[in-house]
Formats: sequence, C-alpha cells, structure tokens
Amino acid sequence: MSYLSRMNVLPPRTLRVMVLEDDELLRERILLPGLTDFGFNVTGARSAAELYRRMLTEHFDVIVLDIGLPDEDGLTVARHLRKLSSIGIIMLTGSKRRADQIGALSGGADLFLSKPVDVELLAANLHSLARRLQIPLRGSLQRLGAVDEPGKCWRLETDGWCLISPEGAMVALSVPERCVMQRLFAAHGHPVSREALIGALSEDVYEFDPHRLEMLVYRLRRKCSEQIGSALPLMTARGAGYVFVSEGAADKNATAEGQEQALNPQPAAT
Repeated sequence: MSYLSRMNVLPPRTLRVMVLEDDELLRERILLPGLTDFGFNVTGARSAAELYRRMLTEHFDVIVLDIGLPDEDGLTVARHLRKLSSIGIIMLTGSKRRADQIGALSGGADLFLSKPVDVELLAANLHSLARRLQIPLRGSLQRLGAVDEPGKCWRLETDGWCLISPEGAMVALSVPERCVMQRLFAAHGHPVSREALIGALSEDVYEFDPHRLEMLVYRLRRKCSEQIGSALPLMTARGAGYVFVSEGAADKNATAEGQEQALNPQPAAT
C-alpha cells in the first residue's frame, strides 16, 4: 500500500495542477506520479483541445504546459489562457532558443523550465508560484521558532508539503519527508523515537529497514543545504531518536550526524 493511500494525504483543498504534455511516457510515468508524490492534485491532458474541454467542467490553479503540442502550440495556448484568467502557467520545453523563452514569458507564462525537467524542481516552482499568486489553500501551518519574531522560524505550510526556513526560503517535501517532518514538528522540540517515525512511514515496522530512515534524514539535510543554503536543525538525540530544534537551543546530548555517519551508521553497543 502506498504512502498516499495509507496517509490519506490529499486535504479537502490542495493545489490542482493540469499537466498538458503530448509525450505520454513523460506525462503518465514521470510527471503525474512524481507531482502526486509531492502532494499535488494532478490531472493530465495530451492536447489543447482536451485541456479546453476539461476546463469547462473542472477548476485548475496552475497549468504545466509543453510548448510543442499536436494541435496548437503552447505559446498560443498560454496567450489564450492569460486573456481568460489569472491561472498560473509554467512552460516546459526542450528548446534552448532564447526567443522561445522570451516568447513564453511575454506571452503570459509565469515561469519557464527547460526539459528534461527535474520533478522536485518543478514541485518547488509550483509551490512558489502558488504562494506568489496567493492561491487560497486550506491546510495546517505549523511553526517551530528560533526566535519570537513573526515569521522568524522554521515552519510547514500548504498542509505540510512545504518546509519554510526562517529566511523564507522553501523546500518541497515528498510524501515520506512530509510524514517525518510533521511528526517532528508535532513534538514541539522533544525527541521522537526511531520506532515512532518508522511506524508513521510503514504499516509493517518489522520489515522496514531502519537504514531507510537514516538515509531519508541525511537526504533531507542535504536537500536543505544544497537548495536553500540553510542547515536544517534536525538533530540526532542519542538513544532517543530525532529532534527538530530551535536554532541555538539544541540539547547538549543532541548532535547533527555528518554524511559519513548517516551513510555508515555505527552499530549499537551491546
């Protein structure tokens, strides 16, 4: 059973995304399942005509639009959509021509991404665009502050799918990353045992390899460091599990694991 089906992660109002891409393999095997794993309510279409039909009966917040389509080019679709509404538009293309990029942005697109597109990068841009366009979404906002000033804290937004740093930088979370971070935030600075985190990630805790949790934590720390240049205050509480702490308020017994320790954890003493 998937994380999504187990956790019932789609809230009553999540970001609705239409992916207009005529490459069936890219659309059905990569973009749709990939964006679903990052918490989006995603629908696919292969032609402009199908998009227009769907828009008669369905609402979408953002369109991910390929420039090359079988019936109408993406630049024309973007201009048409922009005349009708303020819907978010992200253009995708394999073209490296500067003229195409300028044409996409001047024609109404909000963002322009080159193929092959990284799904995690696309997810981050979707969240960023939703915040910029102030698309109303119902979802919890959890804070864990380093200081008492408003906004100067790590927080989860868009029902836990976005991790926001005290500086306002954003990291898009996958399903397992979101699950772990929600458990840690709910503990309000207290350690959460490895067993509790594994229990949140898997129905069968005995079949779950603990190294998968360690690798998830390692990759999440590295993601924050590489994408937003911030050290994630996700600490290892020795003998207790993991704790998400305010900056400068880490317990003396909690230390951040380095790359080698995360990849090659030492066996527990017997």
